[in-house]
Amino acid sequence: MSAAVVPAGYRVLRAGPASFLLHRRSALAACGLLLLLAAAVVASLCLGESTVSPAEVLKVVTGRPSPHELVVGEFRLPRVQVGLLVGLALGLAGALIQTVARNPLASPDVVGVSHGAAALVVGLLAYGVVGSTGQVPYAAVGGGLLAGLLVHSLAWRGGLHAQRFVLIGIGISVALSSLTTVFLTKGDGLQAQQAKVWMTGSLNGAGHAQSGWLSWVLLAALPVALWAARAQRSISFDDASAVGLGLRLNRTRAGMALLGVVLASCAAGATGPVDFVALMAPQIAVRLARSAQIPLLCSALTGAVVVVLADLLARRMLAPVELPVGVVTGLVGAPYLMWLLLRSRRGGS
Repeated sequence: MSAAVVPAGYRVLRAGPASFLLHRRSALAACGLLLLLAAAVVASLCLGESTVSPAEVLKVVTGRPSPHELVVGEFRLPRVQVGLLVGLALGLAGALIQTVARNPLASPDVVGVSHGAAALVVGLLAYGVVGSTGQVPYAAVGGGLLAGLLVHSLAWRGGLHAQRFVLIGIGISVALSSLTTVFLTKGDGLQAQQAKVWMTGSLNGAGHAQSGWLSWVLLAALPVALWAARAQRSISFDDASAVGLGLRLNRTRAGMALLGVVLASCAAGATGPVDFVALMAPQIAVRLARSAQIPLLCSALTGAVVVVLADLLARRMLAPVELPVGVVTGLVGAPYLMWLLLRSRRGGS
C-alpha cells in the first residue's frame, strides 16, 4: 500500500505479507485508557474497610506471602476481575449494537437484551423453576439471547434495517419490562426480593467462577471482534456503497448484532443487568479517539474503567453500606441519556 492512499490520521502497520491500518488517535486513547484502568484496579484493590498499600497489593497479586492475602486475594481481587470483564463485555457489546443501529441511543439495554435476561430470571425464580443462584447466569444468558433473536427476527425484512431494529427493540424492551413486573407481583415474596436485588446489577459475591467463564467468552469473541473491526469501515457507508464495496451487508450486520447480544447476555448473567455502561462507553470512546467509526477496543476499555470505578464508588460512597454497582451507573447514566436526547433534538450528531 503506498503512502499516497493512506487516509489522514492513519498509519500502516505491516507484518510479513499482511498490512493493517492503525488510527493514531485511537491507539493513543487506548494507551491512556489502559493506564487509567490500571490505576482504577489498583485503587479498588487498595481501598476498602481496611486500606492496603499498593506494595502489599503487588505482593498478593504476584503470589508472595502477605498478611493481606485474605482481604485482597480472596475478597477484592475476584470482584475487581469480574467488574473489569463485565465492563469489557458491555463496552464492546454497546459499540457493536450502535454500529449496527447507526444510533448513539442504541444499546443492549435499549433493544431489550438486558430486559430479556431479567424477565426470564425473574420468571424462573418467581415460579420456583430456578432454585439456586448458580443457575441464574444460565437463565440470564438464555433470556438475553431469546430477546435478541426475537428483535432480530421481527426487524428482518429481507435485511436488517437499522431504524426498524432500534424501534422494535424499544417495543420489546418495554413489553419485557412489564412482563418482569408481572412476575415480581405474582411470585413468592422471598424470591421476588432476591430477583429485585439481582436486577440492580451487583458485584457482591462475585468470584472466580464468574471471572473464569467470562474470560473464556471474551477470548472466544476476540476473533469475531477483529473481523467486526475490519468490517466497520465498509459498514459505515450507506447500504448501496457498502454492497458495492463487496460487503455482505446483511450477514455482517447479523454477525455483529449477534456478538453484541451474546456479550451483553453473558455480562448480565455474571452480575445482573448493569445499566447504561453499554450506552455510555462507545460514545465516550468516540470522543476520546475522534474517530469516524466507533472504536471497539477503546469502547471495551472505557466500559471496564466505568464499571471498576463505579464499583469502587458503590463500595465507599456510603460505607460501611455497599451499594450495587448498577445503582451508581444508573445515577451517572440517566442524566447522560437525557443529555443525548436533548442533543439529538437540537440536531447534534
